[in-house]
Amino acid sequence: MVVLNTFIAGSACILFGAIASLTLLSKARNYSYLFSSVGSLLFLAAGGYLLYAPAFAGAAIPVTSNFSFGFSFDALAGFFVVLISIVSLFLSFYSVGLTRGIRHGGYLSFFYHLLLLSMYGVVLSSNIVTFLVCWETMAVASYFLIVFDRNAEAAKAGLFTVVMTHIGTVFIIALFLVLARFTGSMEFSAMRSAAASIPSGARNLIFIFALIGFGTKAGIIPLHTWIPRAYPVAPSNVTPLMSGVMIKTAVYGFLRICLDVLGPGPEWWGILVIAVGAASAVLGILYAVMESDLKVFLAYSSVENVGIILMGIGASMTFRNSAMHPLASFALAAALFHALNHALFKSLLFQGAGSVVHAAGTRNMEQLGGLLKNMPWTGALFLAGTLAITALPPLNGFVSEWLTYQALLLGFKSSSVVVKIVSPLGGAALALTGAIVAAGFVKTFATTFLGMPRSEHAIDARESSPWMIASMSLLAFLCLIFGVFPGIPLMLVSPAVFSITGSSLDLDLHGSMVTPQATASLSTTALALSLVLIALAAILFVRLAGGRRRTVIADSWDCGIPALNSHMQYTAAAFTKPLRIIYKRIYLPNRELKVSYIVKPFFVRSITYGGEITPFFERYVYEPVMRGMHTAATKIKLLQSGSLQLYLGYILITLIALLIFGT
Repeated sequence: MVVLNTFIAGSACILFGAIASLTLLSKARNYSYLFSSVGSLLFLAAGGYLLYAPAFAGAAIPVTSNFSFGFSFDALAGFFVVLISIVSLFLSFYSVGLTRGIRHGGYLSFFYHLLLLSMYGVVLSSNIVTFLVCWETMAVASYFLIVFDRNAEAAKAGLFTVVMTHIGTVFIIALFLVLARFTGSMEFSAMRSAAASIPSGARNLIFIFALIGFGTKAGIIPLHTWIPRAYPVAPSNVTPLMSGVMIKTAVYGFLRICLDVLGPGPEWWGILVIAVGAASAVLGILYAVMESDLKVFLAYSSVENVGIILMGIGASMTFRNSAMHPLASFALAAALFHALNHALFKSLLFQGAGSVVHAAGTRNMEQLGGLLKNMPWTGALFLAGTLAITALPPLNGFVSEWLTYQALLLGFKSSSVVVKIVSPLGGAALALTGAIVAAGFVKTFATTFLGMPRSEHAIDARESSPWMIASMSLLAFLCLIFGVFPGIPLMLVSPAVFSITGSSLDLDLHGSMVTPQATASLSTTALALSLVLIALAAILFVRLAGGRRRTVIADSWDCGIPALNSHMQYTAAAFTKPLRIIYKRIYLPNRELKVSYIVKPFFVRSITYGGEITPFFERYVYEPVMRGMHTAATKIKLLQSGSLQLYLGYILITLIALLIFGT
């Protein structure tokens, strides 16, 4: 009862925050986010308890005599409650500083609280109807948040998001119908008990529907196209919630259906998930590095990180199929650990990007530069998030990617030849992804924060408010703590892993893997700290060997030009030019060169160069489908002639058909 009462109190706080956002005076509405922070703190306490609760529990809200909104409290739900709560707790502080004086801030706060509460509802749902109601509430709230700015770009992104989201929802409803048909129940617990009786063909169909339905919300390639449209236009306090948390509800849904309810599946399930994850990771970061829009870059990076999570899940599924349960637990722990890490450092990065947009008024990296002088705290904290997402020790991204890499390479232990080939290839894709991530974030940080200001936007930028700095600082602190002491987050992951695989994380196999045990945690910490100590020793050696020298301050070499200016700096496009050449088969770049002459060909007035990459999936997948649908709709429209006689004819034909075939 204590857990249930805590959940009720947390829900009441969030609901009260939603109501307060519409009723408080305009100057006080931004403080309504403090109610969501209190609610998140209560959910965090209850979710932490669920991880180690001695037994599963549930609750129901009666609606009719035959139906109730049901909620279940188990370790898997508890882990995702903790994940949501950590991000939303700090993000609410950030929102207080960001939304001060914003127009229509009450509506923004209302839908923010609604989105937060619906995400909690998704991960705590115990039956199909409750899940779908919370899922659709989440979709509606996110739509109104995406179109909050009321401009053409936001309206187009909102419409595209609604269409893609509901395509995914169609597949989710379809899988639920198949599950209910063969299990005779709409409760997840009853489905789990009857799942063994589902025919293999139906199980395969449910898996495919789950991969498409939840994959659309998670943003896997090629179902990702709504993410780079929606994230940039959403308010800066909403994007961290969508990227860090909302797409994780799709990961939860996939785990709940495919690993928890259905149980072990055929080998090709895991192989397909690894392949989809690898494609999403590599292509996601390849498209990211070409972007000069700060928030679009981070949006594509979310696609990449979802791919890494899926590779860990896929490895777990292949090990589970081969009855290698300790390895299955290890791989799933790596996936959940990275899901938690991504929630932290991506929320930190999106908050940093939101602070930049709030201060400079632009998302275009080519109009930024030199922000570290005016925004030192934001720049330093954004750098911390950059180091975490590039998997550099001693921050948290290093540990989870290292565990995922090990899990993929341990595919060699499988008895299946296909798994022995696919898993290491997934590891190679992860290694390639890591290298490109490093290049992309070097470009992003350098172009945005270093060098000279490229426009008045960057010159006039000022540091973020203390509320925003506090939120980013706390997230950066957790990134450091979870990297230096990985045993802490692995303790959070362990109960959820055990609830699915039935195997604990006692995985010290030949001393090659990190586990949540004390010795293994120390081995990871020792590795991270050793690298740091090596770097410090190198710096100390250089200082001692070089001796003390007088620091000389002088102008940079400028090729004889009287004064340096911002046009002499590397641009974001110039930095990624080599990658554009190397991966031209993927990017399919388009170039346009225009030369204007005074007297041709000797005297040139101006040279204009333009280049862009081809949006492959939009042009060759979505646009043909949309053209086909538009053509079909145009032809069907001919049936709506406006003639009353024709409509009466339709009715007559329908009645005749019913009389003939109805008997």
